[in-house]
Amino acid sequence: MLFNSLQFALFFPLVALLHWLLPFRLRWPLLLAASYYFYMQWRIDYALLLVVSTVIDYAASLGIARNEDPAARKRWLLLSIASNLGILFFFKYFNFLNDSFRGLFAQAGWAYAVPDLDVLLPMGISFYTFQTLSYTIDVYRGHIQPTRHFGRFALYVTFFPQLVAGPIERAPSLLPQFFRERSYDHARTIAGLKQMLWGFFKKLVIADRCAVVVDEVFNHPGQHDGASILLATFLFALQIYGDFSGYSDIAIGGARVLGYDLMQNFRTPYGATSISAFWSKWHISLSTWFRDYLYIPLGGNRVIRWRWYFNLAVVFLVSGLWHGANWTFVIWGALHGLYLILALVCAPFWKRFDAATGLARMPRLKQALNVAVTFALVLLTWTVFRANRVGDLPVLFKAMWNMQPSLALTVIPVVQLGILSVTTLLAVLFFLVDGRVDRWAKGERPWGARWKEYGFCGALLAFILIFGHFGGTAFIYFQF
Repeated sequence: MLFNSLQFALFFPLVALLHWLLPFRLRWPLLLAASYYFYMQWRIDYALLLVVSTVIDYAASLGIARNEDPAARKRWLLLSIASNLGILFFFKYFNFLNDSFRGLFAQAGWAYAVPDLDVLLPMGISFYTFQTLSYTIDVYRGHIQPTRHFGRFALYVTFFPQLVAGPIERAPSLLPQFFRERSYDHARTIAGLKQMLWGFFKKLVIADRCAVVVDEVFNHPGQHDGASILLATFLFALQIYGDFSGYSDIAIGGARVLGYDLMQNFRTPYGATSISAFWSKWHISLSTWFRDYLYIPLGGNRVIRWRWYFNLAVVFLVSGLWHGANWTFVIWGALHGLYLILALVCAPFWKRFDAATGLARMPRLKQALNVAVTFALVLLTWTVFRANRVGDLPVLFKAMWNMQPSLALTVIPVVQLGILSVTTLLAVLFFLVDGRVDRWAKGERPWGARWKEYGFCGALLAFILIFGHFGGTAFIYFQF
């Protein structure tokens, strides 16, 4: 079930109404049933994977807690890790690796008869796998005690607002909320609806309109010139931010309407002054997951310098692979890891450069330059991320290098381009210039007088109705 569908427009108000009408003891069964119904709208049989993952991690956490023997505790932990990652590998990466081996064998002139699996990628498997893994790891580390209430634990795994595309929640934050009774709060409901409205604006008005040009150019890179590809890459930067942060806003706002708090997943990332700062603002739930469960266990920055660089490279290679079974994602992750390593290596040089040029005495100019350079570096990696295959990369970069303008984008209807121009301007104004809108939508900062609140909500709704793309386009991160 898509958030941007008529079905969800009927489903969510009904669930919210029943949730607040029912007594507290019946709310978790309602939400659990609603979450499974929400997920099974894509494919009923893959809901069994949710059940399997839930049962394994519930049993593993109890096994860890009731054993004092370190070896026994580790066996339960390994059962959880192997089971979850094994399922993830089978559905997400088997065909990818199989195709890679087939290519290597073909180049060597050897026969390779292992067929691909005829399976579809279960929706949201990367997200709920990491969420359940963090639970058993936290139990093993002694950070939390396992819950014995299977139903509420199952709800933690399947909570529908964030089930298929995050935020990737942690048990210490989300799970206790299902045990805590709350009364209906009108102010929380309004704040949640505002954030949902902001998310729908990002998705329907910005992301899906940008997708018209992005899909045309990246699906046929050889038919477009460098200027068109550069424009499409810039629009993809707006699209993926609008799409994914829009989903997060709808998820967080929807959970707030139901009385629950989810973690913030974005914080105006295109205003970052470095790649490191970008990753502290982009997909925060994933970047902090990798920090806590991979980077720090590898040693983080508390090791010798070459090992520190190695840890960064591993984390971003795995992060790239997490995003999808395609070498473009691996290269994208590797580039971000390289950016961070080069930033550390070149840090002394840039300090001397700032002092020599006087930038150290002009903080605003320095900040503006850092934002521009960071955005340009991120834009470069978005080209790799959006490419359909590795073979498209030479075509894309060669065209951008030559930069010979033409009228390639005339394949897009004039009306679509007109609407796109308006939405791009709105995106720049709302996303890149004024982070206050994000803070207002998240309830962190009031807009001012009540009439301003109503006026801005009305303006967002009008933009959605006039410029929104209601084609039922799936969210980008559903494929991951």
